[in-house]
Amino acid sequence: MTTSRRAFLALHGAALGTSLLPGRLLAAVASRSPPMPRLDDWAKIRAQFALSPGYLHFAGFYVASHPAPVRAAIDAWRRAIDENPFLVVERGMFESEAENVQRKVREDVAAYLGGRQDEIALTPNTTTSLALVYHGLPLEAGDEVLVTTHDHVSHHESIRLSAERNGASVRKVALFDEAATATAEGIVTRVREAIRPATRVLGITWVHSSTGIRLPVRRIADALKEVNRQRSDSERVLLVVDGVHGLGAVEETVAELGCDYFCSGTHKWMFAPRGTGIAWARAEGWARLKPLIPSFSDRELFDAWTQDRPPRGPNNANRITPGGFVAFEHQWAMSAAFRMHQQMGRPRVAARIRELNGRCKDGLAALPRVKLHTPRDPSLSAGICCFEVEGLAPGDVVRALLARKIIASTSPYAVSYARLSAGIANTPEEVDRAVAGVRTLTSA
Repeated sequence: MTTSRRAFLALHGAALGTSLLPGRLLAAVASRSPPMPRLDDWAKIRAQFALSPGYLHFAGFYVASHPAPVRAAIDAWRRAIDENPFLVVERGMFESEAENVQRKVREDVAAYLGGRQDEIALTPNTTTSLALVYHGLPLEAGDEVLVTTHDHVSHHESIRLSAERNGASVRKVALFDEAATATAEGIVTRVREAIRPATRVLGITWVHSSTGIRLPVRRIADALKEVNRQRSDSERVLLVVDGVHGLGAVEETVAELGCDYFCSGTHKWMFAPRGTGIAWARAEGWARLKPLIPSFSDRELFDAWTQDRPPRGPNNANRITPGGFVAFEHQWAMSAAFRMHQQMGRPRVAARIRELNGRCKDGLAALPRVKLHTPRDPSLSAGICCFEVEGLAPGDVVRALLARKIIASTSPYAVSYARLSAGIANTPEEVDRAVAGVRTLTSA
């Protein structure tokens, strides 16, 4: 008698423990993780992070410390995979939609983004998300990609490498002369003026790690919508957003932004496991893209391969999700980070980050010999405060602060500034101490 693959797995799952039977995997792993703690005050939230108490941590946006719920989720998945690697990965990835862990992760991400689970591709980071979008777009010779002078190297390089392959051109424009004095109206006006007949894509960054400015993405999207009313679908300008320093730091949802593609790592402000990220688009956006990396997340691709035929249906988020085996315990523990943010509350988190960084900006702006480059206006800034101290190079400022146990950073751009960034693991008193540390440099 021939035993089916599913029956064989169920039989051996029973031998190893009923927790790995179909329909039980998610519940079994969840039972190993402690419940989400009460997060009703900032002291309790701060206690979730295992940050060294000997330092003031003001560079958390670079890569996050895993909070306790995320550490617990990683450990629960790691132990499950170590105990039964074949069964857990097979069940979690390939056995059924009900038990598919990637789907569960996407559902938790979607609840936070304000979208649908089938709009989300899972990636390792912002860089990969941007590359998947730009290399997937059907650009050709004569098309133009418009990008700003303010974006990160990962964004610019994704565009450059894509344009080299498809023959499109790239043009960079400045959206403001100085971030500190920029206005939403001025930024949107420059976008409108920069669009040309050949422009097919506009790439922007939601919150700039170079100056700390937050772009009015919704207003930019509305301006492009007016442009696109006069264009055919094949000639419309698509909006691609690098959103990594807005996701988890401001109140707007991705679905509210009005962009066509949203790319972000989740191991910064979202506190998800290191090496995790997302790309978001609606169904029509994914249908435009050509997948770059083989995927394990769409069953139709496997069926088409076994039947030696082309895949049916349009491309979708699952087909863009890179395949191959990854650190599953990290990818699957993403859910804990998004659920933690849901419990804390998006408006509450955004307000706290606004409060702390407003305090930091006010303190820095009041210091002699200090120039603040991040807008004071909270609608044009988020969680990064960029500044310079007269007579000191940014690296010297950061080293001097580190000698005082204050961890700051420099912006990795052609024009660099020192940066202080307050997150929900910080306190108002710590902000004051960080500003006081900068004050000591102004009198040296």
